[in-house]
Amino acid sequence: MSGALLVAGTTSDAGKSIVTAGLCRWLARQGVKVAPFKAQNMSLNSMVTRDGAEIGRAQAAQAAAARIEPEAVMNPVLLKPGSDRHSQVILLGHPIAEVSALSYRQLKTRLREAALESLSDLRSRYDVVICEGAGSPAEINLRDTDIANMGLARAAGLPVLVVGDIDRGGVFAAMFGTLALLEPADQALLAGFVVNKFRGDARLLGPGLDSLRRLTGRPVLGVLPWVPGLWLDAEDSLALTAERPAVAPPVGEDVLRVAVVRFPRVSNFTDVDPLVAEPGVVLRFVTRPEELSDADLVILPGTRATVADLAWLRENGLADAIVRRAAQRRPVLGICGGYQMLAGSIDDEVESRQGIVPGLGLLPTTVHFGPEKVLGRPSGQAYGQPVHAYEIRHGRVSVAGGEAFLDGCSAGTVCGTSWHGVLENDGFRRAFLAETAAQAGRRFVPGEVCFADIRQRWLDLVGDLIADHLDTAAVMRLISDGPPAGLPFVPPGPPA
Repeated sequence: MSGALLVAGTTSDAGKSIVTAGLCRWLARQGVKVAPFKAQNMSLNSMVTRDGAEIGRAQAAQAAAARIEPEAVMNPVLLKPGSDRHSQVILLGHPIAEVSALSYRQLKTRLREAALESLSDLRSRYDVVICEGAGSPAEINLRDTDIANMGLARAAGLPVLVVGDIDRGGVFAAMFGTLALLEPADQALLAGFVVNKFRGDARLLGPGLDSLRRLTGRPVLGVLPWVPGLWLDAEDSLALTAERPAVAPPVGEDVLRVAVVRFPRVSNFTDVDPLVAEPGVVLRFVTRPEELSDADLVILPGTRATVADLAWLRENGLADAIVRRAAQRRPVLGICGGYQMLAGSIDDEVESRQGIVPGLGLLPTTVHFGPEKVLGRPSGQAYGQPVHAYEIRHGRVSVAGGEAFLDGCSAGTVCGTSWHGVLENDGFRRAFLAETAAQAGRRFVPGEVCFADIRQRWLDLVGDLIADHLDTAAVMRLISDGPPAGLPFVPPGPPA
């Protein structure tokens, strides 16, 4: 068997990543050698492969769903926004340029070739490749340079499924409109729809599904139910507003309240996912200083724009609130960019190009930004526990005091590290939370949670969604045979 399929969506966050992961897990269960692929991804959540390449976090999760090791060709082009106008371009795992939306077009030919070569490479080594689109395939202002949606589908002859989020409303209009804005050759590849996040009795959708089929000549191949608290290595900050799993009852006598600062350019916020899975940990993302008042632990996560987000921290009063916390010996954890903010000074001629700016001065460190990005999979120990992590940064931190804390340091109740993923290490996480609870005066006891097992359960759950609610026989025909011949054109097509 060999074949491929593109999972597109009516909007960002419609469920493309979840459906792609679910298909990968379902196929892997059937003994199919399957790999995920996303030609171009815009995300501030990324990770590092074993050979030191940076790819989108969602593609790493999809590789885990397929039970394979992630690699750069699964996400050949990654865009990491540093501002509203500029992004860093990561090609096959390594940065090659900082571009604006207009100058990015000059790279399109090179990036398109890399994307097609990567897909061809995967198809030569795997039975099936499940591709994920980006945004919407009906972004007609971008169609002439598209490499992630219908441009990829046309070049590689891929059948396309379009996922729509019914929880947002207007799903039928969104699906019909997506198809009707495509040119005839693109429409010929769009073979069906999937309704996502439906609450209630799916039989109520029958008249709408029948009408959509009559209007478009394409079937709805599944209605996936709403699953409370389902999230999986999200790609962008839209996921920060998503419903999280209910907090499990605490093991001890108390809960632990954790406030995570939501920077404008927050990155790798998946670092705190293991805390959501901890019994008795109440986690929320915050943007105002008053939201820190009852927190037992404040986390400054990663950011793609350390100096700019530090300025934002000062402008809205959060910086002063964090400094007061430190003076009161209340716990603060900085990760990567958040760790850099805790330094005495930051010298940045790379990201912000503002030169030397003062940090919060809570750790005995200085930061210098270098042009070469540090990418790696480091490991170490803390609290007598092994820690495996990954790092993605331009900032180099020099430590001149304090106590050792992973690769970073601590001073009083403030600690920081450049390493991502440290809280996924169960022994370290339990020890860190126990110490934090003691510092905060909480009678909180960490649970015996294995986060790797929880992640596998999430992946099994999305595999179950596919097996139980998708017409898998029809999907398999699309993968093996391609889009069916004779799919009707739905006017008007793209504007002239």
